[in-house]
Amino acid sequence: MAANILWADDEIELLKPHILFLEQKGYSVDTINNGDEAIDMVKEKGYDLVFLDENMPGLTGLETLTEIKKIKPSLPIIMITKSEEETIMETAIGRNISDYLIKPVNPNQILLSIKKNVDKSRLVSEETTSSYQQEFRQISMKLMDRLDIDDWKKLYDELVYWDLKMDESSDKSMAEIFHMQKKEANQQFCKFIEENYLDWINGQSDEVPVLSHNLISKKVAPHLKGNKTFLLVIDNLRYDQWKIMQPIFSEYFTIEEDEMYYSILPTATQYARNSIFAGLMPSEIKRRFPKLWKDEDEEGSKNNHEEDFLLDQLKRLGQTVKTSYNKITNLEKGKKLVESFNDLLQNDLNVVVYNFVDMLSHARTDMEVIRELADDEKAYRSLTISWFKNSPLLDLIKNIAQSGAQLILTTDHGMVKVTNPVKVIGDKNVNTNLRYKLGKNLSYDAKEVLEVTDPDDAYLPKLNVTTKYIFARDDDFFAYPNNYNYYVNFYKNTFQHGGISLEEVLIPIVKMKSKS
Repeated sequence: MAANILWADDEIELLKPHILFLEQKGYSVDTINNGDEAIDMVKEKGYDLVFLDENMPGLTGLETLTEIKKIKPSLPIIMITKSEEETIMETAIGRNISDYLIKPVNPNQILLSIKKNVDKSRLVSEETTSSYQQEFRQISMKLMDRLDIDDWKKLYDELVYWDLKMDESSDKSMAEIFHMQKKEANQQFCKFIEENYLDWINGQSDEVPVLSHNLISKKVAPHLKGNKTFLLVIDNLRYDQWKIMQPIFSEYFTIEEDEMYYSILPTATQYARNSIFAGLMPSEIKRRFPKLWKDEDEEGSKNNHEEDFLLDQLKRLGQTVKTSYNKITNLEKGKKLVESFNDLLQNDLNVVVYNFVDMLSHARTDMEVIRELADDEKAYRSLTISWFKNSPLLDLIKNIAQSGAQLILTTDHGMVKVTNPVKVIGDKNVNTNLRYKLGKNLSYDAKEVLEVTDPDDAYLPKLNVTTKYIFARDDDFFAYPNNYNYYVNFYKNTFQHGGISLEEVLIPIVKMKSKS
């Protein structure tokens, strides 16, 4: 549908050739020669864009701009002026113009400005569709290859790129094709993990990725010498969420390393985050700290001793650095940390665990209003970035940048939107997580899960001699036969973690240098 354009200029008669050019291109153009009438016409008619002369008698272009923005704040306005004075440009930009053209303008300049501001969403959608059609075959061919550790990281990076591009596109059929291809990738990735994971953690493979338990030794400790360092662990942060946050970080930091590492199994806080800070696999933590480790069947928080684990690991690594550990679980704690920022600068290493993203994912499951706000992955990403822009975490980021310290950002695991229920039967002692189960009396279809019949093979704690673990793949989630329909309807399309998927396992580790 052609755009409706209003053009306000006191020399509008001289612009007839431009207006005829636009009408030949299918645009509808109304003209006016003063600001007062331009404001009245905006009130009366639904315009898609306004061309506004900066230097008109009566109300100036800038004054007209201000009044129009009060009426329709999102209406794109393109300022046209003879003046190249910097102050005029800055004032116009500050009042939220969409573009700025210097007279004399030519028809192609005008057309380009319209396309940028009116046709942008359509053009982006068409370009995204065309580009992804070309990329689809290449991704499909890669999925037919035998991908290694780094290949999977590169492929997932590509998929995240296209996932975010699809957010800008209105082509639902192409988005559906992309999600089918992403599902195929996830199915192949699950097979890759099943074939290699136990070999990695048991030292039986020539190639081993960076995993949770060696993350600090390989990606943090080598950078501590002579550098004030902040290690920020945002719980439950997916790689795509990091990518939408990255532009904000880039305002204050130079991104030196933007990588992924592999979370251990289960991809759950109790296991993965304790493993990060201890530098040990879960069963090794239990053996080394029998009084600090809590099994699934024990009451209380399972992550209360991360600071103890961290200090022990730094000591084993020979890192004699002054360290602080800070866990942020609510808004007030976040504000207090920012207020005490100068105290943090007395330390060589400051570790900050930020739990908000994890709380958001659980709130989405349990609270109807959050489920409605984030009913798909695009909306969930949008909710995450809205929180970040208005959180004390952003204030903390700014303070770190101003201090000149380096920042290392990471997470413990990601999460996946679950859609497919898989039946599991267990006794009352079986854990409640929807993506992994452990117990002695589990009944399931072995073809539908990854099973670890001997937890020692995966360095996982045993509750008793017959304990086994099972993991959900791709977008599956475990459901009990009792109240099956209610259970499935309640948890379907929620974000969960603990199992095997690209989203849960391949997660960000990013090193940044302050621009200050």
